[in-house]
Amino acid sequence: MRLVIGFAPGGGTDVMARVVAQGLSEALGTTVIVDNKPGASGNLAAGEVVRAAPDGYTLMVAPTSVATANPSLFKANFNPAKDLTPVGSIGMTAMYVVGKPGSTVKNARELVDFGKANPGKLSYASSGAGTPPHLAAELFKLRTGVSATHIPYRGSAPALQDVMAGQADYVFDPGIAFPHIKAGKVKLLGVASAKRSPFFPDTPTLAEQGIKGAELDIWFGMWAPNGTPPEVVARLNRELAKVLAQPALKERFAGLGAEPAAMDPAAFRKLIAEEERVLTALIKAQKIVVD
Repeated sequence: MRLVIGFAPGGGTDVMARVVAQGLSEALGTTVIVDNKPGASGNLAAGEVVRAAPDGYTLMVAPTSVATANPSLFKANFNPAKDLTPVGSIGMTAMYVVGKPGSTVKNARELVDFGKANPGKLSYASSGAGTPPHLAAELFKLRTGVSATHIPYRGSAPALQDVMAGQADYVFDPGIAFPHIKAGKVKLLGVASAKRSPFFPDTPTLAEQGIKGAELDIWFGMWAPNGTPPEVVARLNRELAKVLAQPALKERFAGLGAEPAAMDPAAFRKLIAEEERVLTALIKAQKIVVD
């Protein structure tokens, strides 16, 4: 069995996939390998799985943005949202509004107030145009009316470094900033999720700070080629749920700032459809394009 990953080795998606692959290998009694095919925000991997035999032996593990945002961002001869079958969710990471050290703002509400009082002064770093942290930052701008200059990077790590160095005012971070927050090298201004983070339970969400509708978690899941027999999808979902329930997996995910979350295909489809609705409207409203 092959899990195709549209991102480079060592990143969050890759590490999650490898932990899941190990569990599935033991559960199914077969070798499960991770095959990295980075490029086009996961579209290269998606295309490979779209073209694969629908036998349950070639699957994609990816953030949901591959199916919810990519169709609006990339011109391709396939549509991941329509040409792949959701098997189930794997987990999620909240996004964290992280500000530069030495800033006078103490939370996201004050960041908005500063931006409105000082037009053209704010800037934010991101992991690249069209990535979930970029989309989250644009959703924040749309909901608050604040203006901020976008500084794109090739990944979340260099974007965070830019904020740590004071070159940008803030970043929507997918969980890699934890040690730097705890060390006081950056400021945690808020959590862009519907609920508080178990990793920082004292930090209020954006909604708790009066910023409504700006939540955007990064969900991860598994997809199969269309035409995969329903009984194969159902079995994969059941085995995936068992793997995600293991305490050792929860511990590994926590190291990434992630939480395991199992969903059946129907519930996962519903989550994907809602995220697609929000992101399609956002990309259109903010005129987001990728190079």
